[in-house]
This record gives sequence, C-alpha cells and structure tokens, in this order.
Amino acid sequence: MTENIARYVDHTLLKPEATTADVAATIAEAAALGAYSVCLSPSVLPVAVPDPLKLAVVVGFPSGKHHSQIKAAEAALAASEGADEIDMVIDVGAAIEGRYDAVESDIRAVREAAPSPVVLKVIIESAALSDDAIVAVSQAAERAGADFVKTSTGFHPAGGATVHAVELMKQTVGDRLEVKASGGIRTREDAEAMIAAGATRLGLSSTRAVVEGATASGSY
Repeated sequence: MTENIARYVDHTLLKPEATTADVAATIAEAAALGAYSVCLSPSVLPVAVPDPLKLAVVVGFPSGKHHSQIKAAEAALAASEGADEIDMVIDVGAAIEGRYDAVESDIRAVREAAPSPVVLKVIIESAALSDDAIVAVSQAAERAGADFVKTSTGFHPAGGATVHAVELMKQTVGDRLEVKASGGIRTREDAEAMIAAGATRLGLSSTRAVVEGATASGSY
C-alpha cells in the first residue's frame, strides 16, 4: 500500500537513559532510512541534522503537567537551538475535566513562543480520553494555531495510537490540520492502517523494523 513509509516517520529517541552516542546513532539511522525527521528530547540540543532531515523536539514531555510558561520557554529554547518542529503534551487532566479553554490557552502559549514556520504538534494522549474529549481537544488545538494533532506520547499506561482515534481526529480537523499517530506502532501493517485512517506522520522508535516489515519491540 505505502511504498516509501519512511517518509511518514519521525524517527524517535526519547528514552531518559539515551546517551550522546545514542542520539548520534539515531540521527544517522533516520537519515539512512529516509525518515522525515528525528524526534528528540530538548536537553540533547543543539545537534547537527543533515538535510533534508528535520529536527523535532518534545515539550512538556511526557506528563504535560507543566506550567504553560515553562512549556513556552522550552519551546522557544528548542526553536532557537534549531528545532524545526515542536511536539508538546497537553495537560491531560484538564482535558478529562472538560477544561478545554485551559487546554487551548496552554497550546496557544507554546504556539506564540515558537511561531510558524516552526511546526507545532499537539499530543493529546488519546487513549486516556473519551471520544468527546478527543474531538474537543482537537478543536482546541486548531483554534490555538497548531499544525498537527498527535495521538500519544508512547509512555502513558492507557496505551498509544489506535485506528479509531486517528479516524476521529482526522474527521475533526479535516485537511486544516494534520494527524500524527504515535505509540505502539510496531509493524508495517500497523503503520499502514494508521496512514489509511488519516495519519500523515508516524512516531516510531523501531523505524527500520517497521519499514522492512518485521515486528518491532519497544514502548514508543
């Protein structure tokens, strides 16, 4: 179905024990596989990333339970150090409580701190939310100026991406925003199902295994 699946991929290294050597190896592998970007923790910046590979950096990761000012400062610093894209985590508790204005304000603070052309992806932790909350948070992300809604951190015990969540997010944002599926995508079949459901980007740590059609292991 999808011949060049690597071009959908943010090749990801977010393990807390990641070393400088691990980061360098991840960047090299992403480039060799033809991934769209490499997604890293903010403390590893600045790093050199070869063209045309993009650099994505997480913010407020993985809990999202950070003050908006802290997320904004983290995003601004990452952008100043070369990040092309920011993947921020919302306050999931606020979404569960239905405080969507607070979610929107949180996203907007990051958007203003890292304005376009920096790409902003909003991680909603879809497995922890009801369908109604997924819709409402996706709408809040759009109002706040985000470029993507993203399913998951890959670290939440509720789970990662599902076809249902991706379909619901895509139905909500249409072609106005893009959808990133991440968390638990470990086979090529999983990846292709997410793309068929409307994902235009995939967060993978075991990119080689997915691209080559093997079964991957790992949390992300």
